[in-house]
Amino acid sequence: MFNKKSITDIDVKGKRVLVRVDYNVPIKDDKVVDDTRIVAAMPTLNYLLDHGAAVILFSHLGRPKGGPDPKFSLRPVAAHLSGLLGKPVAFATDCVGPIAEAAARVLKPGEVLVLENTRFHPEEEKNDPELAKKMASLADIYVDDAFGSAHRAHASTEGVAHYLPAVAGFLMEKEIQYLGQAIQNPKRPFIAILGGAKISDKIGVIRNLLTKADQILIGGGMANTFFKAQGYPIGDSLCEDEALDTARQLLQSGNTHLRLPVDVVIADKYDAEAEKKIMPMGPVPDGWRILDIGPATVAIFAKTLAKAGTIVWNGPMGVFEFPRFAEGTIGVAKAVADSKAISIIGGGDSVSAINQAGLAERITHISTGGGASLEMLEGIDLPGLAALQDK
Repeated sequence: MFNKKSITDIDVKGKRVLVRVDYNVPIKDDKVVDDTRIVAAMPTLNYLLDHGAAVILFSHLGRPKGGPDPKFSLRPVAAHLSGLLGKPVAFATDCVGPIAEAAARVLKPGEVLVLENTRFHPEEEKNDPELAKKMASLADIYVDDAFGSAHRAHASTEGVAHYLPAVAGFLMEKEIQYLGQAIQNPKRPFIAILGGAKISDKIGVIRNLLTKADQILIGGGMANTFFKAQGYPIGDSLCEDEALDTARQLLQSGNTHLRLPVDVVIADKYDAEAEKKIMPMGPVPDGWRILDIGPATVAIFAKTLAKAGTIVWNGPMGVFEFPRFAEGTIGVAKAVADSKAISIIGGGDSVSAINQAGLAERITHISTGGGASLEMLEGIDLPGLAALQDK
């Protein structure tokens, strides 16, 4: 399945290893508030340290506009990592140039250096070869463990791989194995659950999955566009009118595979305290809007998921940030956790939902990359992965 070289295929002893991680984590008051992504890359970091490498870590953080911005500094991440490792972690205030070069030069085997945000250089997102070459000059080997950024061809994710021996880290390998297996050779029945607000974000995914999955269960705001395409009045519900023709085509081509909700939870306004009613799917009254899937739908979906061999889930079933409209998402999350299937949560809001429901321990694989996992489900090659050496 995974045909790229990984860190176990090379000798790292005494080498300086440049590792692209996904440390794009939420920071408040100079403290990391959710370290899921940092922890996810720890096995790679520990392996390299245990095998005598000097480790240089670099990442983007947020979307700084055209230059350095202290609010997007990785310094708090370096401090947090130091706590996780129980030893000092050096920090360089740039990711290339004299400061980074000096810090990399004095780094000894078993030591860790975090470089400043790669996006402080506007050339990063342009995949500028000069910037990539400067990054590569800091080390002997390049390891990509940033699955969450693998769908972007940037200097730090793709460019640098052209100037150093380039291999995958453990997290990258695990992500590709699970998602790749689900798409190419799933244990059947293969059930996909797709939610979230928009069909337009997931047209390619639905098209690809119609040829791969045994069933696709649809929820969230995107279901409304399908309802309207079927001719139902949907009141004040969120809808992408520009995607109605696409929704009709998808319904036609996937009539036996696509499963829409049979009942919905409607609200008199978009508000955490809104009045709510459960109704079988039919014309939604004016002034009301669909904010969740109903209990009958949860029961039907749960029955389908109980028989699944593989489940891939991307996107919530309703406005789950409002507790009154989170029941559909939580119900589906429980059904996924209860299933004996290989279960894969494809990044983004679905991960928050699983964590909110306290079910993360019962999921086979939780992806760290929303955009990257969607592109894999769509069958698109990821540039960050393609650039690595083949086995």
